[in-house]
Amino acid sequence: MDLSCKDLNIEGEGEEMDRETTSQAHSRDNGYNNSRYSGAVRQKAYIFDGEGNYFNKEWDLTEGRGKEFCWYHVELPKWNQRLSESAQYLIDVLCPPMKLQDILSLVSNGPFCGHVDGALVFRVNSPGPASSKFTFRIAARVTENSVITVSLGRVPRLGFSPVNQSLLSEVPIVESPSSGGGEMKERGGTVIREHVLDFLLMMNHSEEGDNPVPKSVSNLVVHIIDTHVDHLQDVVTKLEIELDSMELEIDKGGFALKKQLLDDRRFPKMHLDLQRLLQVIAHGEQVFPRVKEKCSSKGWFTSDDINSLEELIGRLRRLKENVGFIANRVTAIQAGLDSWQSEQINKKLYYLSFLSIVFLPLSVVTGVFGMNVGGVPWTNQREPELKEGFRNVMMLCVVLLLLVLLCFLFPALYSHIMAWKRRRDMKRNWSLNRRSFLRRSTGVRERNERGGYLRLY
Repeated sequence: MDLSCKDLNIEGEGEEMDRETTSQAHSRDNGYNNSRYSGAVRQKAYIFDGEGNYFNKEWDLTEGRGKEFCWYHVELPKWNQRLSESAQYLIDVLCPPMKLQDILSLVSNGPFCGHVDGALVFRVNSPGPASSKFTFRIAARVTENSVITVSLGRVPRLGFSPVNQSLLSEVPIVESPSSGGGEMKERGGTVIREHVLDFLLMMNHSEEGDNPVPKSVSNLVVHIIDTHVDHLQDVVTKLEIELDSMELEIDKGGFALKKQLLDDRRFPKMHLDLQRLLQVIAHGEQVFPRVKEKCSSKGWFTSDDINSLEELIGRLRRLKENVGFIANRVTAIQAGLDSWQSEQINKKLYYLSFLSIVFLPLSVVTGVFGMNVGGVPWTNQREPELKEGFRNVMMLCVVLLLLVLLCFLFPALYSHIMAWKRRRDMKRNWSLNRRSFLRRSTGVRERNERGGYLRLY
């Protein structure tokens, strides 16, 4: 595993030269990579001076000197691809100077925290289709003067913005679809559309909110973990708002809406998504305490950032409880829909039973008068004493019916009789106990009046 990715390139020197040319042609505005996977992988490179300032830099994967430290970030594409394709993306971007074992530790699935080739590597990569909004992957390789991170798609608030320049620095005027634009312009003010405001309400922070620039590698690590937790919190908040709106629609909706929700299996799918989200949070609960433990032994990791990591771990645990509450709500709503569906089926069965009861006399009459009793005993019409054969058969049917009803009614009658006997015995015991209690209390009262003593046996 100590072989570098440069030694593993089997496609000739042409691709190696192409990769070097691509690395040199990478612009300072951090555009898209022009390598074999042009447009697929987005790269960002920053250098920090340790005083609260940062600048864009070339993608050379060098480390900072002194107070300076560098941050290199790779965004893997969000569409579905195999894990080997994701590894190829990173190999093309990070090799050289990184080795194969470093890249495999960043791109593999599952939780991990440990030292790889002298650097601290941790990842929270959940398995699943990359295009799913419930698949989260964040990995980092941390050294004293550089940080390399890999994420699946864009992570909100992972970049930086100037302080006190927020999107909501002014009070906006909400423009609803029913209102006209001319009226808004006459009133004056910043106009914000209603769907944009709904999107901002689904988040726990503003995209352009205050985001201070880190002054050390420890600040940067805390910032990366903080944005990951915020991303999970945004997804949970969006699920809560979606669930609230669906509950209102179910309360207002009728037969068609409930049937559509059952046919689409909306809530079972949501329950599966919540389980995936719980898996991601469980990975974070497993990895981030180990990150805090390993970083506490580093001299360049400050105590304030250790406390910040502890707060983030607490937020993650509370977020897990919140997701559990949402899962219980989804289960309760699905149970209500199942109960409603059972009621609808019972109503249909009731109507069917009612129709069968309506036609039951007809079937009985046709069955009785359609009987052929010519070969049944006691029905020999030639003998005068057996001329009432039809009546005998009907009496036999009545007797059999009474026996069947008695078999069905006997357990109920037996239970009623036994319950009546138990109640009678309890009343008798209660009356006897009451009499003895009154007798004893009367005797004690008489002794107290005479001033005597109660004899103990």
